[in-house]
Amino acid sequence: MNSTRQSLQQRIDDFLRYLRVERQLSPVTIINYQRQLIMLMDMAINMNINDWTQLETSHVRMMVAKCRRQGSQAATLALRLSSLRSFLNWLVEQGILTANPAKTVRTPKNKRHLPKNIDVDEVNQLLNIDLADPLSVRDRTMLEVMYGAGLRLSELVNLNCQHLDLPNGEVWVMGKGSKERKIPLGRIAVEWLIRWLEMRQQYVKQDEAVFISIQRGKRISARNVQKRFALWGIRQNVRSHIHPHKLRHSFATHILESSGDLRAVQELLGHANLSTTQVYTHLDFQHLAKVYDVAHPRAKREKP
Repeated sequence: MNSTRQSLQQRIDDFLRYLRVERQLSPVTIINYQRQLIMLMDMAINMNINDWTQLETSHVRMMVAKCRRQGSQAATLALRLSSLRSFLNWLVEQGILTANPAKTVRTPKNKRHLPKNIDVDEVNQLLNIDLADPLSVRDRTMLEVMYGAGLRLSELVNLNCQHLDLPNGEVWVMGKGSKERKIPLGRIAVEWLIRWLEMRQQYVKQDEAVFISIQRGKRISARNVQKRFALWGIRQNVRSHIHPHKLRHSFATHILESSGDLRAVQELLGHANLSTTQVYTHLDFQHLAKVYDVAHPRAKREKP
């Protein structure tokens, strides 16, 4: 490693250590920061930048332009710029930089497409699995918990037995940023969890995971969950492709359509910002119109 790369890399390593030790961010988040910053470091080296103090706003704009020419999507560019801003802010806090040269560079707008949900009838069709073999029981339980609690895929996979409070119909999950939240579980999800946990004892090999691979006796992988969900979508003749995020989104949409309480859905989903919830949940216009007519004081018309 040449001296320039070593010098630039050392600052990144120090920043990543700060994220890990002081901020206590998850390993996945730190790896994402590292990946983005290494790419940007390579660009900086190609611009003959020998030290981060030489980086200027024009350089950052050139980096963004190069990423665009290489076909990077808006979401990727936003992530890369966000990583760079955080890193440069840290350099400012350390007294290494006097100002953040990426601060005024605009983040490309990301076209946010609403994920499609499945309607209640299709959900009932999907969950109508009435088989007694352990694999089917485990899979239906995963589907019930995913849809019944609106979990992320990672939250479902990382669910441990001690996180369940079945007598009270509750589950504790560890969300993004290592934030815990408590979520109510429906009666049917609880019933299937009880049924699965009894079967689980025959296959588990000293693993605290709720959902295990029956063949290996250890925690099921996220990829395996995705495959099983897609398979059941086909078996149950559901028209749309079934994947974990679609069930999470359907959970949020159905709750919001029934309650109209966006804040409650935000808490259930574990979103830090309400704007994120607004992207993941949507109401049809007729429902919104009904809510408006009932709730807004200016919407009520006097009877002729």
